[in-house]
Amino acid sequence: MKRAVYPGSFDPVTFGHLDIIKRAAEIFDELTVSVLNNKEKTPLFSVDERVNILREATKNIPNVQVDSFSGLLINYAAENELHIAVRGLRAITDFEYELQIAQTNKKLSEGRLDTVFLTTSLEYAYLSSSSVKEIASFGGDISQCVPDFVAKLIYEKYNLKHLT
Repeated sequence: MKRAVYPGSFDPVTFGHLDIIKRAAEIFDELTVSVLNNKEKTPLFSVDERVNILREATKNIPNVQVDSFSGLLINYAAENELHIAVRGLRAITDFEYELQIAQTNKKLSEGRLDTVFLTTSLEYAYLSSSSVKEIASFGGDISQCVPDFVAKLIYEKYNLKHLT
């Protein structure tokens, strides 16, 4: 059975993330989408909220499960017997950053964790969680960026009326 993990902050999950999830789920028998609890950042949504949002957003993809973790991905992967990490790439700048992380994970895991890169579909290449939050914080329309139920939750966090 081919199993993989797609780690990330997912704060919030975007159509770009969901595109990577759907495509990775077609490649692997089982895909675990795991939310990183990064104590260095102040997220818009709590880890539990992000897990629940992802569960709702992926409920129709039967081989996807959602989890969370703290600390190093290599430790989480080892504990869950996962040997492949999936990462999405939007641009060459993403590649430089992600390549360094992939090589570090490979080295620190003593070769037990490989990374598979999926390039983002062109229609989502502009999209980032940071830009979604910035647009929403100013009351902008994020309906082309995230599922409707996610947009509603984001606007609620900013105490704004749902625009879509």
